[in-house]
Amino acid sequence: MKEKVLIVGGGIGGFSTAIGLIKSGFDVEIVEIHKEWKIYHVGIIVQSNFVRALAQLGVGKEAVEAGFAYRGWRWRNNDDGSELGRSEGVSSAGPEYPADLGLARPALHRVLYKRVTDLQIPLRQGVTFKTITDDGDKVHVDFTDGTSGAYDLVIGADGAYSKVRELLFGSQWRPQFTGQGVWRYNLPRPKDLEWAEAYITDRSRSIGTVPLTNETMYIFVTSPEPGNPFFEPSTLADEMRDRIRGRGAKVEEFMEQITDPSLVVYRPLETCVIPAPWHKGRIVLIGDAAHSSTPHLGQGAAMAVEDAVVLAEELDKDAPMDDRLNAFVTRRFDRAKFIADSSALLGEWQMNPTPDADPMGLYERVRVFIGEPI
Repeated sequence: MKEKVLIVGGGIGGFSTAIGLIKSGFDVEIVEIHKEWKIYHVGIIVQSNFVRALAQLGVGKEAVEAGFAYRGWRWRNNDDGSELGRSEGVSSAGPEYPADLGLARPALHRVLYKRVTDLQIPLRQGVTFKTITDDGDKVHVDFTDGTSGAYDLVIGADGAYSKVRELLFGSQWRPQFTGQGVWRYNLPRPKDLEWAEAYITDRSRSIGTVPLTNETMYIFVTSPEPGNPFFEPSTLADEMRDRIRGRGAKVEEFMEQITDPSLVVYRPLETCVIPAPWHKGRIVLIGDAAHSSTPHLGQGAAMAVEDAVVLAEELDKDAPMDDRLNAFVTRRFDRAKFIADSSALLGEWQMNPTPDADPMGLYERVRVFIGEPI
């Protein structure tokens, strides 16, 4: 008899987990609190481990077709654009896949959503849980639409401000502001841009570009934001330009293209890694609900999709539920924590540089690390 699984959250992690579990023969359904999809329109960095995980789920080729395969990362001088160093990507998904991929978030959503619908996985939007009760044999869920159900497992894939996490562990684990924010804006891609590029300005911030399609790229800026300020939406373009101004002639070339405040995506940078285990009874957390990180390494979504792959593998084994969930966390905790800690360290070095700070060296170590088996 198929085990029945409820996934709370229809984001990258939730969709990926549903796809993986269906492939393993589980009976899966998804609830998503938002009636309309709220996918912000900038890009996502898809590195070799992310490509590998998508390929393991059977959507790797579709993701590659929807994005732009770039050659790796290049560091450039902020004034004249001269190259200071490079890190060429190495594929861990096989020769038919690129090592690195730029992909618009709506495009990734469309790839995953299409596979969910093709697999006929039940998805209810505008619905979430009202109560969850685990009696040891089943998890009984009352939903906000008045329905109810009983499940063998409930998966909290509901993001950094997870309500499932709060239900399991209380409010002590919440994302903490790191002192920085990130600004993103889509721009036309120069025809010769085949790398993701980071410009070396002062150590207080990072400015870079990532190709997304043949026609588009996005620019990102990380900056110190003391006190976690709120910005009026109408001022976002001015604020983003201010954080580029004076940082070098080369990066200022991008500045005047940032004109529409409604197209600026600003987010304060936060992180939260809860201790192991990430489960109680028959309820488990994945993705940002368990281990949210800052975007300095571009690994947040990759960690969620890796979670999906590993969870599907471990749940498919013939063992008690608690043993399967413990095995999942054992395989995932150290890896996810290393990524979150390394991302936070890069941000700390930007805000408070020390003589031993080595961001390029750390990035190279991470590039090797993410290529290791999961």
